[in-house]
Amino acid sequence: MPRNSGAGYGCPHRDPSMLDSRETPQESRQDTSVGTSQEKSKTRFLNRLLPGGPGFVHKLSFVRNLQYRQGVRRCVRSRAFHQPSSLTDGQPLSKESLNHALEFSVPEKVHKAHWDAPEEALWTTRADGHVRLRVDPSCPQFPYTVHRMFYEALDKYGDLNALGFKHQDKWEHISYSQYYLLARRAAKGFLKLGLERAHSVAILGFNSPEWFFSAVGTVFAGGIITGIYTTSSPEACQYIAHDCRANVIVVDTQKQLEKILKIWKQLPHLKAVVIYKEPPPNKMTNVYTMEEFMELGNEVPEEALDAIIDTQQPNQCCVLVYTSGTTGNPKGVMLSQDNITWTARYGSQAGDIQPAEVQQEVVVSYLPLSHIAAQIYDLWTGIQWGAQVCFAEPDALKGSLVNTLREVEPTSHMGVPRVWEKIMERIQEAAAQSGFIRRKMLLWAMSVTLEQNLTCAGSNLKPFTTRLADYLVLAKVRQALGFAKCQKNFYGAAPMTAETQHFFLGLNIRLYAGYGLSETSGPHFMSSPYNYRLYSSGKVVPGCRVKLVNQDAEGIGEICLWGRTIFMGYLNMEDKTCEAIDEEGWLHTGDAGRLDADGFLYITGRLKELIITAGGENVPPLPIEEAVKMELPIISNAMLIGDQRKFLSMLLTLKCTLDPDTSDPTDNLTEQAVEFCQRVGSRATTVSEIVGKKDEAVYQAIEEGIRRVNINAAARPYHIQKWAILERDFSISGGELGPTMKLKRLTVLEKYKDIIDSFYQEQKM
Repeated sequence: MPRNSGAGYGCPHRDPSMLDSRETPQESRQDTSVGTSQEKSKTRFLNRLLPGGPGFVHKLSFVRNLQYRQGVRRCVRSRAFHQPSSLTDGQPLSKESLNHALEFSVPEKVHKAHWDAPEEALWTTRADGHVRLRVDPSCPQFPYTVHRMFYEALDKYGDLNALGFKHQDKWEHISYSQYYLLARRAAKGFLKLGLERAHSVAILGFNSPEWFFSAVGTVFAGGIITGIYTTSSPEACQYIAHDCRANVIVVDTQKQLEKILKIWKQLPHLKAVVIYKEPPPNKMTNVYTMEEFMELGNEVPEEALDAIIDTQQPNQCCVLVYTSGTTGNPKGVMLSQDNITWTARYGSQAGDIQPAEVQQEVVVSYLPLSHIAAQIYDLWTGIQWGAQVCFAEPDALKGSLVNTLREVEPTSHMGVPRVWEKIMERIQEAAAQSGFIRRKMLLWAMSVTLEQNLTCAGSNLKPFTTRLADYLVLAKVRQALGFAKCQKNFYGAAPMTAETQHFFLGLNIRLYAGYGLSETSGPHFMSSPYNYRLYSSGKVVPGCRVKLVNQDAEGIGEICLWGRTIFMGYLNMEDKTCEAIDEEGWLHTGDAGRLDADGFLYITGRLKELIITAGGENVPPLPIEEAVKMELPIISNAMLIGDQRKFLSMLLTLKCTLDPDTSDPTDNLTEQAVEFCQRVGSRATTVSEIVGKKDEAVYQAIEEGIRRVNINAAARPYHIQKWAILERDFSISGGELGPTMKLKRLTVLEKYKDIIDSFYQEQKM
């Protein structure tokens, strides 16, 4: 493969093997939304950030109605834009400014030569590079930019609530029209601060309206949006901000501001910082509040922004997603405007996300937007289909998420497996503390419902006992969780245990899996109410392709993907990009899996995580770890060890409660773990009691459980011969888990090296 100019000139295979799932029928659903009225007044939030005077809205309606009469655009709306917006700067829009900002002139032209030219490469490592898009008969949809996507959404959804946020314990909302104007104003603010083309705006803050319109504004201004995890150290922030050439960094709190101030001198491209949740402790040069920043946008003509928007192409980079860096420094995954707009449309369709014309989807945004799953689901898909996105509190994962879910009542919800596990543990703890009759009722209802969902998964005909259980018990549980109106519950980013899936099936909540990577712009496979099979990751998104290479006797091979979801390349990493994308444009994921006869994908593990014993046996760790956790409900994490060793061993952690302030594991066992102890004859209620005193009853029960797992193993080399219980559960703060709760195996091997070595010491001669 040529490696000149930071680009690879491979072309797509003419007839690659592919498995496509088919388009599924869309059911009409009743409209639901948060809030009692579209006419709810806005808070000072909009008054501070939007330009214009009292007559602003009437001018907007006039311009839009005039356009309708002139036939420039066809407006699909039920009523005129009505929401008041008196604005902080007190300066009414000029006629010229109004025409540019609100007239919504014909979208930018997309020249095919720029995105389909044969001389263009399928990949690049330059932030200002272009790629040839994978447009072919299986995926012929015309590419378009982020601005075009938002522009088209305005005609259909301009009056609808786009963003919901809590202000003084009341929900307030921003419409799509206001959202667009905020994004434009942010774009002009970034230009005024000196944002250069193909340079980044990095955002270091919790999910909020400011995160959203700053991200969209960055793209409008020709920049690249780069999220940074709020848990990142100053050193990690420095690496990412330097690598992406951030001209501006947006932070939410003084705590995050302090991180940037420590590293600013090492960031040659950084020109300004914007803080939006708290004011800076004192006035600082080139540090702006969000209000000050938005006012700067008034100094940039609308024509200047329009000119930049008009030059944008779908095959240019607009988003950088940094991998979690479980092995070495994080890689900057470059996503094009077409990656974002195509995936937001067709990836979400595969998950049965509805357009607002049918039903306005309501979602709760709480997962880190620096991760592709949350960003594509919350931010970009929301714009595509006119969803209402409501922001959770920053302490969502510390316990407040359920309160937000109850208030918002989402129609679809996504969580990483650990989030679903925490919900499960909360229900189990509540059940353990409830009265005997209530607890027995819940167990009975979940038992009959689970049996029905396992034996007749595709049937809509429910037996009387199942319907009675749902009416008397389970519907109330779902309502208490905030899932009364939730029709689609998704998970991804990490494997989910069978125990967790069975638990929610017992509540009559199907968890729909998706599979993808940052390198596939999020979902490349999706499950939905129409494409569901327990334990699978769903079917390939229509228009995308999959093939398995180097398959073994069981049909398990490396998963390779192709389509419009595939990323542009790793920023400034040509060698890594060439390793990931082959000459025919296929992305080699490094994941192992199999496809059943109907095209459902089953992930079996990471190729890099495959354990090759000293005897040459290939052992995928995931199925064995899963079996141990299923057999022993007291186990929180199980990590198999044995690469280049004579036998397999395992590190175990116990289920414990989390500190409500830090989310770190405590010493106290969960209710489920305490129940396990009681069943086996132990009175232990803490991890230290079990590990410190080597509680005989618990250790014996775990030994018996592992013996049962070994009996069911395929062969003796798959047997776990030694194991140890660690004194503390794995966590992000401990370094064993990444930001999305993925296990960092190399870190665990290093951190617990002494314990692991002790397993094998007697084997040394």
